[in-house]
Amino acid sequence: MIVMKFGGTSLRNAERIKAVAGIIKSRLKQSPVVIVSAHHGVTEQLIAAARTPSPLHYARIRNLHRRITKELGLPLFVVEPLLKELEDFLETIRPDIHRSVTLKEMDEILSFGERFSCRVMAGYLNKINIPATSLDAYDIGMLTDSHFGNARPLPQSHKDITARLRPTIHSGRIPVVTGFIGKDREGNITTLGRNGSDYTATIIGAAVGASEIQLWSDVHGIMSADPRLVHNAKPVPAVSFNEAGELAYYSRRFHPSTLTPAIHKNIPVRILNTYEPTAPGTTISAARPKKTTVPDKAVKTIVYKKDLFLVTITSGRMLMQYGFLAKIFSVFAKYKIVIDMVATSEISVSCTTDRKDHIREALKEIARFAGVQLDEKKAVVCVIGENIKYLNGLSADIFMALKRAGVKIHMISYGATGINIAFLVDNRDVRKSVRSLHRLIY
Repeated sequence: MIVMKFGGTSLRNAERIKAVAGIIKSRLKQSPVVIVSAHHGVTEQLIAAARTPSPLHYARIRNLHRRITKELGLPLFVVEPLLKELEDFLETIRPDIHRSVTLKEMDEILSFGERFSCRVMAGYLNKINIPATSLDAYDIGMLTDSHFGNARPLPQSHKDITARLRPTIHSGRIPVVTGFIGKDREGNITTLGRNGSDYTATIIGAAVGASEIQLWSDVHGIMSADPRLVHNAKPVPAVSFNEAGELAYYSRRFHPSTLTPAIHKNIPVRILNTYEPTAPGTTISAARPKKTTVPDKAVKTIVYKKDLFLVTITSGRMLMQYGFLAKIFSVFAKYKIVIDMVATSEISVSCTTDRKDHIREALKEIARFAGVQLDEKKAVVCVIGENIKYLNGLSADIFMALKRAGVKIHMISYGATGINIAFLVDNRDVRKSVRSLHRLIY
């Protein structure tokens, strides 16, 4: 059994949905479980519809789904009940100057994207004589906490999904499941956050004991750098779970927790391209890749994360005092602020975060016992590869390349695992940093 997740760009229109159906058909012998994202652009339209009183955004959503449905030769009742439900819900929460949409309401609105896509994909598979059943993830056991906008599945989800998917799988029908969404114990719809459909795929893959989890998108896999910045970026054939974990955190290529279920069950994850389905893509697994005709470079990829805050905290009271760092980070914990990089000296702490919410309230509290400086528009650039920390001369070459490119470094971090070398630069220097490093390494 395999799990196949298809992203929004792979489902953008009727033509691409037909192509995805062909890919699924080619793997029927592997008993696929299919996970789908919303059609490309729909999530953004749903957000806009929730935040503005104009009916224009809803009309665009309605017209898109009706057009796709008609072009696939499906009856409109595949999407009409959901369209009516969405229209009614938007009326009940229509924003005005006195009220903003809550996170709870936003999660319910965003859920419609995956619910539409799921029904359309299952409907088309049935039309071409591939028996399929559309399933909302919360109906097969995706139970989460109530952290709307970034919910976490609860431990019992694993057992529930295993039990509730079994009847569909044993019936010979392909389950087509919504990515990205779940429900909390009170029955409220929740979302798993950015790239949550990938996370859904690995959760379900672990629950059903899949032999492989496939994440299909519009790229060849993990690339040596962002191809939008580096025109000659190359696909990376294979990476370890450790390397991919670092990449996921810094690049936002995955939901941060995507690989955790696969790691726990030691299930390989493959990233594949729906536009070139015969391309090998990238395999992520625990084992180091076998030797191939493709040279195995020590550095696998260069990634980045923009729009960070750099916080510098200074106090003479840090010197030879225990508990001071704990006091600082207890404030960040109080405001649910996640810290990325940390560097310390005898009297100062520097750290980065991308969490905009409550950052200033947290720093105001810290300012009661230490000096605080906040710098914005920073970015982490990260060089990733197994054991690169121990390669003689690599660090010197990296920083010389950045010097030649005229990049100012604000902070440096060597990963404790030896897998990454990260440094903080200004947002505006990301492009030349990545290009300079790619020329050095590739």
